[in-house]
Amino acid sequence: MTANLLEFDLDGLAAYCEQLGEKRFRATQLFRWIHQKGASDFAQMSDLAKSLREKLAGSAEVRALQVISEQASADGTIKWLFDVGGGNAVESVFIPEDDRGTLCVSSQAGCAVGCRFCSTGHQGFSRNLSTGEIIAQLWFAEHQLRRRLQLAEGERAITNVVMMGMGEPLQNYSALVPALRMMLDDHGYGLSRRRVTVSTSGVVPMMDRLRSDCPVALAVSLHAPNDPLRDNLVPLNRKYPLHELMAACQRYLEAAPRDFITFEYCMLDGVNDTPELARELVALVRGEHSATRAIGPVSCKLNLIPFNPFPESGLIRSPRERVQAFAKVLQDAGVVTTVRKTRGDDIAAACGQLAGEVQDRTHARERMSRAPIRLQPVSSPRNPGHH
Repeated sequence: MTANLLEFDLDGLAAYCEQLGEKRFRATQLFRWIHQKGASDFAQMSDLAKSLREKLAGSAEVRALQVISEQASADGTIKWLFDVGGGNAVESVFIPEDDRGTLCVSSQAGCAVGCRFCSTGHQGFSRNLSTGEIIAQLWFAEHQLRRRLQLAEGERAITNVVMMGMGEPLQNYSALVPALRMMLDDHGYGLSRRRVTVSTSGVVPMMDRLRSDCPVALAVSLHAPNDPLRDNLVPLNRKYPLHELMAACQRYLEAAPRDFITFEYCMLDGVNDTPELARELVALVRGEHSATRAIGPVSCKLNLIPFNPFPESGLIRSPRERVQAFAKVLQDAGVVTTVRKTRGDDIAAACGQLAGEVQDRTHARERMSRAPIRLQPVSSPRNPGHH
C-alpha cells in the first residue's frame, strides 16, 4: 500500500526517507514542497533527485480528501464537507476577518462527548481521523484559498487554526499532536503557538500531556459554573469535575504560549444564563468557588457564544439582553469577556452546528432523546467534603 505523506510530521518524513536510503535534508525539501507549496505531483519537485522522485512515485502519494461540497456564507465564511470514507464526512470552516484568516478543523468523524447543545454530539461518533486527514483539511484550504485570492508566494491565506470542528481533539491525541507540529513547523505552515488553538471539553490527563508535548493556545468548553449543571450539559464533567478541570487549567498556564486560557460558554435560555450563575462563574475563575477554593484563580478570557439552535436539542438561544446582562456581571468583576459574533450560521457553519455525515456507532441520538434536560440549575457543590 502506498504511504500517504500527509501522515508524517518532519521527523516522521525523515524516518520514511531514511527507509528509502535518503538523507534528512531530502525530507525537509519534500516537506516544503508538500506543505509550503501545496504540491502533490512528485514530478514538479524540481530540486529533488530524479532517483528519489522515481522512488516516491512508486511507493508514496499526497492523498488529499475528496471535497463533497463547498458552501459560502453571506458574511464570507466558507464551509467544506470532506469525504473520509465508510459513509463518514467531516466539515471544515474558513472564517475571514480584516486582520486574520481562521480555519476551524475537525479531529473526529462525529464526537463521543455528547454535549447537549452541540449538533455534532447528537450525530454520535464513528471514528478518529488520522493525522493525514486532520492536516489534509488545512493543506486543501490553504492552497485552494491562495489560488483563489491570487496571493503572492509566501503570503498566507490562513493565519490561525482552531481545533474546534467536529470531535474532541484530546480524545484523538496520537493523531492530533503530529498534525499540530506540522502547523507549527517553519518548513510547513509556520504558525505561531499563539495562533493554533486546541478546544477541549476538559479531558484532564490529555491537557497535562499537551502541556508537555506541544503547548499551543487552549480553549476550554466550560458552559456552566457548577458541577450539577455541567454534568447535565457536558457529560464528560462526571469523569473530570470542575475542581480537576480548573487545576489542570492552572497547570497548563505554566507552559502556555498565552498568559490566559479561553473559556467558551454557550448561552442557553433559562439554563445557564442568569446573573446568579454569572456571579458563580466569577467565583469559579477567581478561585473563590467551593469547588476551586484550594486551587486559586485561573487567568482567563470568557467567550460568550450565542447558541445555534437545532431541533433535537430542546434548547433555545438566550435573548440578547440577557447575554449582555450576564457579560456585564463578568466585566464589572474584572473578568475579560467578549460576546462572540455568530459567523456562517446561514450555511450551518457556526459554533455547535457542524454535523457532517456520521455512521454513528454509539447510538447517541437514542441516548440523548431519553435524557431529560434539567432547566433549573443546582448551584450547590457536588462534593462538599472534597476540599
